[in-house]
Amino acid sequence: MQDHDERFKNLAEDAPFEHSPVMPTMLDGDTELKFRCHRGVKCWNACCSNIDITLTPYDILRLKNHLGISSGEFLQKYTVPYEIDKDGTPGVKLRSVDGGTACQFMVEEGCSVYENRPTACRYYPVALLSVRRSDEYVDRLSFALVKEDTCFGHQEPDTQTIDEYRAGQGAAEYDEKGRVWRQLILKKKSAGPAIGKPPAITNQLFFMVNYDLDRFRAFVISESFNKTYDIPVEEMAELIADDEKLLDFGGRFLRHVLFNEKSIEEKDGAYEARQDRLKAKAAAIRAEFEANRDQIEDEKYCAPPGQPGDCGCGSES
Repeated sequence: MQDHDERFKNLAEDAPFEHSPVMPTMLDGDTELKFRCHRGVKCWNACCSNIDITLTPYDILRLKNHLGISSGEFLQKYTVPYEIDKDGTPGVKLRSVDGGTACQFMVEEGCSVYENRPTACRYYPVALLSVRRSDEYVDRLSFALVKEDTCFGHQEPDTQTIDEYRAGQGAAEYDEKGRVWRQLILKKKSAGPAIGKPPAITNQLFFMVNYDLDRFRAFVISESFNKTYDIPVEEMAELIADDEKLLDFGGRFLRHVLFNEKSIEEKDGAYEARQDRLKAKAAAIRAEFEANRDQIEDEKYCAPPGQPGDCGCGSES
């Protein structure tokens, strides 16, 4: 049987995030965990006082609905963007309080959004490692233990397996809802060298579909989207009404447009019409350049008005 470090080396080839300089020990779900967090523990709220929490799309969905605000409002007030990898794949992290490192949702009693807390909070002190072998299509879950000196929960007598702990924390549901997002990141990472660095518009689309769900909904019901894609009326009604169904559809949509996995029906002639629009736009840009080229060439050799060598173009006669 392979030792843990060798397993990690093989599995981490396509890990979705940049590798840590410290190689964690890989743990299985049946590994026993001795840990309990409760208000009576001496370090209560300490882990919420210094946060570094990556949010999944499902985390954002749950939190923005809990707060009763749009995804755009939530992103602006409660998150900061960051790049997941060297190709600029966008991610978002939970924003701490102004001028500090504490979570905005931390109160004296604990977490003010506890029922809808993010995946990372549900897992602590376990770290979720979503990894995939180079010869596999889907990711697999493995785990690592985060043991900080400031955490006294490890001294509590409660013992359970990691899988039992995950179930008690409601993490399994969050894992399932975040699976498509994790696989998209893995796929982008593994496909990177073959397709080259993605254009900025690709990462903008990735951001909107995954994190700004209300803006993605507006895009889905737009005229331009419906001229291209043939979505059954019943399905469209569900996408408009149900955030979770829209999030699932977003994963399909990104696979369709980013990796050419044809899972969404396009209307007859939609591809050709799209190419015609792109060609027309390119032609208009070329025509505008040609129309202004003579002026651009003249101005290139002109000194600024009032300076030595001023040819007078642009100045009053």
